[in-house]
Amino acid sequence: MPRAKTGTVRRAKHRKILKAAKGYWGLRSKSFRIAQQTLLNAADYEYRDRRAKKATFRRLWIARINAAARLNGLSYSRFMAGLRGAGVTLDRKVLADLAVREPDAFAHLVEVAKEGGAAKAA
Repeated sequence: MPRAKTGTVRRAKHRKILKAAKGYWGLRSKSFRIAQQTLLNAADYEYRDRRAKKATFRRLWIARINAAARLNGLSYSRFMAGLRGAGVTLDRKVLADLAVREPDAFAHLVEVAKEGGAAKAA
């Protein structure tokens, strides 16, 4: 029986890894061993940061809503509590977009929140 070598299979595997590491700095894109380690780390960061991105955007939305609410004389927490009391179910992404693009509509929502908060307190 002829001796089986790993030649073509190994070369294909190496080519696939090195192609994925294209553009990395130095040996990270040239050496198979280092490229493979780099890609493993990159996959970890990629997975972690897809989740971290959600938290980052939520912080951004809250900061924008807070700034716009304070321009209209209400804090973020009172604004959100007032909206909840008034039965408004807009999420933070939409509220932040309104705060940036439609300040008049956001000001109307602040008035609704003030009424909703007053109704809740009474």
